[in-house]
Amino acid sequence: MGRYCLRLIEDKFEADCPHVYLPAANRAIYLREGAVQIETPDSGLLVTAGAAWLGDAPLAVSALHQGATVWRWELTETDGAAGLLTAAPAARSTEKLAADIELDDRQEWLMRIDRVGFPPGGVALTHVHQGPGIRCVLHGEISIIVDGKTGVHGPSQAWLELGHEPVLAPTTDASDTAFVRCFILPRGCKSRSSIRYVLPEDKAKPKVQDYLVFGERFIELPYDSFP
Repeated sequence: MGRYCLRLIEDKFEADCPHVYLPAANRAIYLREGAVQIETPDSGLLVTAGAAWLGDAPLAVSALHQGATVWRWELTETDGAAGLLTAAPAARSTEKLAADIELDDRQEWLMRIDRVGFPPGGVALTHVHQGPGIRCVLHGEISIIVDGKTGVHGPSQAWLELGHEPVLAPTTDASDTAFVRCFILPRGCKSRSSIRYVLPEDKAKPKVQDYLVFGERFIELPYDSFP
């Protein structure tokens, strides 16, 4: 097994923020608010609120006149740079969550970013996934119950799921709930759901959550400093 760091950073760009430069990395970007222009060495793309981008190229990112809030996931070596924007006076970064994860180096992997939504009182029945990932709440509230311990997460709050630990996830009765997640999955999961229900009696029950996959791409793991 190789050890890596999966990190979620929130970047806030002031209106008309000039270009900010990011090095090459396995990366997913979700536009929480506003819009940004993302330029790679061979392409350019306007990304607006509610949309996402995936890639591994070095980036030049600039905000439009209304400014922008970006959620940025990066997979790096465990001793890699923190990824915060430090040389851009019109932008500021906050690390929402960083977690060391283990990935089987014999496996080939992909990165996926998607949105999961629930009606009021919806529940994700006890389940596992095929790989680890960091989630962050858009709106509403979700409880994550793992091994008898409960964590409650509201808007803009992030948490890690390792994938192999069974999770029960009820949401608030007061409103709809939605979160965005980026996770690392075996390439065999391409275009397929990664969820597996743990309890036999849950497999035939109606599932209330809905999914919107923004994108997925095959990745090469960064070199690991801890063999």
